[in-house]
Amino acid sequence: MHAHEHRAVAERIERSMRKCREAHDHELLIEAAMLAGSHWLNARLHEDGVSSAGDDVMHTYLLTVNQHRRLSVSQPEAMQALGAIEDMRPAFVRGDAPGGPEAARRAIGLLSKIRPTHQ
Repeated sequence: MHAHEHRAVAERIERSMRKCREAHDHELLIEAAMLAGSHWLNARLHEDGVSSAGDDVMHTYLLTVNQHRRLSVSQPEAMQALGAIEDMRPAFVRGDAPGGPEAARRAIGLLSKIRPTHQ
């Protein structure tokens, strides 16, 4: 995908997220934050010229150490925020850890660190 396509998908996902309620839809919100975050991250990396349209990051945990280091130079806060959302996913999406609504709020806050300030 190209940067503008990633942005369009991320925006669509975030519009859908606004229909969810943290208290009842925490799994959806966490999953959507992770997906929207990966699209925002890819858009930023493509715009920075550090990755190409055919070289998308699916999950930060699937990157090699060298790939993670290289991409983190360009977008350190976004890479860290997406990784944090990915880390909470197993416990709260199809998991039974207490505190799902709080985790959803945290995922939404982390997503705001991945989304570019200028759109």
